Amino acid sequence: MGKHVIVGAGQVGTHLAELLTGRGHDVTVVTRSGSGPDGARRVAANVADRERLTRLAKGADALYNCVNPQYHRWALDWPPMAASFLGTAEDTGAVLVTLSCLYGYGPVDGPMTEDLPLAATGTKGRVRATMWRDALAAHEAGRARVTELRGSDYYGPRSTDQAYIGETRFVKPLLAGKRVPYFSDPSVPHAWTYLPDVAQALAIAGTDERAWGRPGTSPPARRCPRSRSGSGCARSRGRRRRASTRCPARSSTRPGSSPRWSRSCGRPGTSSTSPTSSTLRPSSRLSGWPRRRWTTL
Repeated sequence: MGKHVIVGAGQVGTHLAELLTGRGHDVTVVTRSGSGPDGARRVAANVADRERLTRLAKGADALYNCVNPQYHRWALDWPPMAASFLGTAEDTGAVLVTLSCLYGYGPVDGPMTEDLPLAATGTKGRVRATMWRDALAAHEAGRARVTELRGSDYYGPRSTDQAYIGETRFVKPLLAGKRVPYFSDPSVPHAWTYLPDVAQALAIAGTDERAWGRPGTSPPARRCPRSRSGSGCARSRGRRRRASTRCPARSSTRPGSSPRWSRSCGRPGTSSTSPTSSTLRPSSRLSGWPRRRWTTL
């Protein structure tokens, strides 16, 4: 079995740690507070401290970057942390597996794939693009082994309030019969990333040399939020959901712009009561919502 160091114990890092410990690997989870799941060695450390991170990753097969600073601090916090991760990979020989996002692509009109250029013009997108270019340059120079997995918006078990259709913000309130805010048009196709799938993909990327030296996109579930929420809630209640209308297999994510959508949603002729978000409710039972029975409140 191998030694794996995971930095971050959020909605992805925790899934990855449990997956690897369940397979019998030696797993160390590093966070600022020393938190983490049972079964893993838990250490409190500042990830920007390269010497400290290098000591923790000594002898490791893979080093996973599963942290994410607050959005408004990316330009300030990411550069020293990214330099520490890459320097640690160079010092220890551990494969650096970075959990990334789609911001680096910038505005895209069409499907997002890993071979698209990193053409972001916004601050956050340029930060992410620079992180990958620096890592790839180190890989191509033979100083490190790196890979990057890019995911879309998350959903699934243990999703936090950062997830638009996660358990906290969407599923639990919806199951309780409460109104649910959704910050876009729910009929627009969108690529969603299931948390256990991300963990599986990261575990593969850290051990399969075919993934090294190149980016990858996490396995998406491309559907409309309307049909996605109905299926997810039906599963949560143990019901079998009837087949729903699937959206075209493409992503409408535009990560180059911040999530400030203010589109109207629901049936034609309805409008949102809020200038910045839409408030939705199901007007049919959870197992088998008809596509057009969402109402705008």
